Amino acid sequence: MTRRASGQSRPGPGGRTKSGKPRPGTGGYGKRKLEGKGPTPPAEQRTGHPAQLRAAAAARSGAPAQGRGRPRAQAGDPLATGTGSGGRARSPAADGRGTASLRAGGRPPGGQPRGAGSSAEVVAGRNAVLESLRAAVPAAALYVGPRLDADERIGQAVMLAADAGVPVIEAGRAELDRLTGGAIHQGLALRVRPYAYADPADLLDRAADAAAMPLIVALDGVTDPRNLGAIARSVAAFGGHGILVPARRAAGVTAGAWKASAGALARVPVARASNLARALAAYQEAGLFVVGLDAGGAEDIGQLELADAPLVLVVGSEGKGLSRLIAQNCDALARVPIASTTESLNAGIAGSIALYAVSRQRAG
Repeated sequence: MTRRASGQSRPGPGGRTKSGKPRPGTGGYGKRKLEGKGPTPPAEQRTGHPAQLRAAAAARSGAPAQGRGRPRAQAGDPLATGTGSGGRARSPAADGRGTASLRAGGRPPGGQPRGAGSSAEVVAGRNAVLESLRAAVPAAALYVGPRLDADERIGQAVMLAADAGVPVIEAGRAELDRLTGGAIHQGLALRVRPYAYADPADLLDRAADAAAMPLIVALDGVTDPRNLGAIARSVAAFGGHGILVPARRAAGVTAGAWKASAGALARVPVARASNLARALAAYQEAGLFVVGLDAGGAEDIGQLELADAPLVLVVGSEGKGLSRLIAQNCDALARVPIASTTESLNAGIAGSIALYAVSRQRAG
């Protein structure tokens, strides 16, 4: 082993001095600082982690800690499982006992709690932003880029946003690119508030509060948000109580839906179900009849016998129509009579005709 030369100092801790000069290395004397600190502790033991905060709150209250998501349904709850011991019997339409049984038993399966909507949408481009503001689409903020060319659309958008109480924020080009995901924004972007979807049971509560016969429209496989907006407009016009949509592979409440509804979505609630078939089965157990629109239906929608009963109208997509499972579980299938030279109607038009036909029979 060689001795360190006289006057030679022990290696320093490394890094740099205050003047910026590099320090000598430690020569291995500081290797204990490089040792690991052991495995990462569970989330419940990490200070400040949401799981640790939930566990601490549960410990204080004496209740077991729960993770994210909805609590599991209790065994034996017919509305949680989508089956019941009472079969497919219907309660009388006039006394509202069907809606009372649903409210007493719980919400239909697949519903989200109130306020759980999708993520915020961003509308990009001067024309699209201006049209959205004119349609009173609920917005969270208007982003305006710097050093824009003279364009009256920008001034109109800023004025409409200010009148509606929407914050106007100046953003750089990089920020606008990030917000819009690289879309062509022309220096203007509008962040739309996420929609607060209702629970399927809320639609029945709305009918009960109005002391009216429930009339709900369910959409099966409808992916165009403009059809959703058009149907919302018809639901508001013909006395419906809401719209039910699946959580996946279906149109949601977007800026396009708001514009097509001409403001009707501010008055008509849209509920979302993770499983449309189970949600419709729960409506049936609550006393409602489910009628699907199908070109091969046995009844004419204008002569529907169930029009005076608590009703759910199911509208399918223009191309595929109703899915097999939904069609099999409907209480009846009704058709919209059209000329033989016309192959089909889109969902928005078919739903509007069906709502008009039902409202006319109820009134008459």
